[in-house]
Amino acid sequence: MHTRTLGTLHVSVVGLGCNNFGGRLDEAATKRVVDAAIEAGVTFLDTADIYGGTDSETFLGRVLAGRRDRVVLATKFGMAVSEDVPGGARPAYVRRALEDSLRRLRVDHVDLYQLHRPDPDVPIADTLGALGELVEAGLVREIGCSNFDAAQLEEADAAVAAGAPRFVSVQNEYSLMQREPEAEVLPACERLGLAFLPYFPLMSGLLSGKYRKGRPLPEGTRIVGNPRWETLLTEANFELIEALARYAESRGFELLDLAFAWLLTRPQVASVIAGASTAEQVQRNAATAQWKMTAEERDAVERILASYPTTPRG
Repeated sequence: MHTRTLGTLHVSVVGLGCNNFGGRLDEAATKRVVDAAIEAGVTFLDTADIYGGTDSETFLGRVLAGRRDRVVLATKFGMAVSEDVPGGARPAYVRRALEDSLRRLRVDHVDLYQLHRPDPDVPIADTLGALGELVEAGLVREIGCSNFDAAQLEEADAAVAAGAPRFVSVQNEYSLMQREPEAEVLPACERLGLAFLPYFPLMSGLLSGKYRKGRPLPEGTRIVGNPRWETLLTEANFELIEALARYAESRGFELLDLAFAWLLTRPQVASVIAGASTAEQVQRNAATAQWKMTAEERDAVERILASYPTTPRG
């Protein structure tokens, strides 16, 4: 498993999204997935205080006992954790949220601490000041953000005090079928020296290879039965999936491999974050790192994408 830099950190190019822990997965299942990830060389683990109703952090704290030094641990704050903990980005809350996460994770620091979404009620300079204090205290190694647009990234960069820590990464949705970051956010990352962390790289499973034209829809998935995602099950999208799958197979790979490899052709992408609910799934995700897509292969994929317009999510 290769690594790329994210600030001062070195992260595996395939990361593990921990949003299933505490929700779809109990502690024992969480341990199986984490064990498989570490064995496969997936060392970048990304969670958040809200995942699993805080149980994602709690389970991770337990299953990582004795091997904290084997992973790069990222978590997020800012969204409402409960009725009593409404979230936000005010300095006092930033400190409280980190203390809670450190307690649940059973660690003395996190490697990457991310603002989960912008808080329009708090000047970003105030939030950055609080995060900087956490870095100075040794409780956080690097800071990042999520769900920021280009203008918000520029605003955050301009708000950093001289010599103070700044965001080193942004985590937004990005995939073969959700290419919005290419217009403004990825260019902003290049200008500002930010790493980009794509989430939903498989469009919640649509690009996993489970959804193929003329075949029964897989049961028990995120998409089937979910109105937010079922709008993606269109003829146009299935035509694109078939074209991409045929190309991947012509290169000796599968659609899943292509979805990861294509994202990793972007130099700004540090790690592709994908969730997993089984050990086998995380091992398969890790194996996608074997395809180091060439410029010619990327151009071929771009031609396919241009030839098959997709239906966006509703």
